[in-house]
Amino acid sequence: MQNSQVVVLGASNKPHRYAYKALKMLQEYGYHVLPVHPKLQNIDGLVVKHELGQIHSPVDTLALYIGPQRIGPLINDIIKLRPSRVVLNPGTESDELEFALLKNDIGFVKDCILLMLEQGRF
Repeated sequence: MQNSQVVVLGASNKPHRYAYKALKMLQEYGYHVLPVHPKLQNIDGLVVKHELGQIHSPVDTLALYIGPQRIGPLINDIIKLRPSRVVLNPGTESDELEFALLKNDIGFVKDCILLMLEQGRF
């Protein structure tokens, strides 16, 4: 799936954050990365979208880096985005989101993108 579009929801410009590490590693592996954060303008030259509704191109993978308490209000936007799959990174698991994904035939995995990339499972 290299060169496919990966949306990082909860992207960060702080190098110690896993969302930032994932964004950089995805770029290193040749993926087209689209960061989403409500306040940031850019991350290392990448233009940041402020909400999922600003994305109008097909999304192969949606990578979650937001806490489960913030996912609820975004579920409809995630479903409308229709990603091929959603990666629920550690700490982002949400029963409500998983139910909505299953109901709408959107695949998901509970895994760590950093490990998936390193182990060739992405």
